Amino acid sequence: MCGIVGLFAKSLELEESLGEHLAAMLTQMSGRGPDSAGIAVYRNPAPFGSSKLTLFSPDPLEDWEALCQELGARFGGSPEASVRSSHAVILVDAEAADAEAWVREAHPDLRVMSAGQAIEIYKETGRPEEFVSRFDLASFQGSHALGHTRMATESSVTTEGSHPFSTGLDLCLVHNGSLSNHNRLRERLRREGIAFQTENDSEVAAGYLAWRLREGASLEEALEACLEDLDGFYTFLVGTLDGFAVLRDGIACKPAVIAETDDWVAMASEWRAIATLPGAAEAREWEPAPGVAYAWERAKV
Repeated sequence: MCGIVGLFAKSLELEESLGEHLAAMLTQMSGRGPDSAGIAVYRNPAPFGSSKLTLFSPDPLEDWEALCQELGARFGGSPEASVRSSHAVILVDAEAADAEAWVREAHPDLRVMSAGQAIEIYKETGRPEEFVSRFDLASFQGSHALGHTRMATESSVTTEGSHPFSTGLDLCLVHNGSLSNHNRLRERLRREGIAFQTENDSEVAAGYLAWRLREGASLEEALEACLEDLDGFYTFLVGTLDGFAVLRDGIACKPAVIAETDDWVAMASEWRAIATLPGAAEAREWEPAPGVAYAWERAKV
């Protein structure tokens, strides 16, 4: 079943309270996904010439300081880890792809949750309310974020199998639904150089978008191509460095609602999540049409 939420800030005031509002929205979706929860938040962009990695370790005694020393010896600088529960965000003086590849090879026991300039992904098993408290979600500030509460149907309940999935720099996806051709598509994408870390069908959708974007498609073109190449039923919420986009399949049997005010754009599986936001009663709200991509992006400077 699963629950999806997304929030795009259009005002500084909303950016400063992004985490507080996202936490309230995510908690409302607990009934749709009690197995695990996760978020992708875009905030605190890395300085020019640097990049940001979000890493997960199942070991509560993980020596993040030692890892930072290794990263410094390999790429220079003095990396420091910002630790939240089982995750750590590390700024590295290197291209994101290079730093990510090094961590995967040198430390296969660690999981790279995300890499890029601004994205941070956190996800864990357990009820969404526990996730909100464990990661102190209400303290986050940022430009936009998306979240997911999971009821596992396509794979086991693990941290790695939870959403969001990131298969490209500053790119992530959350999904409500099921894909029927994900195994065949996974093999096709592997031949194109897309790597997967789980058997979750949603990671295949994320990998498909990463491949389309790598081949030169715009985000809108990549989403429209999903309608031809992805079999099944789905609602996608896709995060990028500059914003997010929503797509439902041509039948659109999975619920979704979008609302917008002068201060924010929000998307959720159910209205009750959006109803927690300030000004929700006056918002323009609608159900996204089947097979239509909706996108909101921050103006590039």
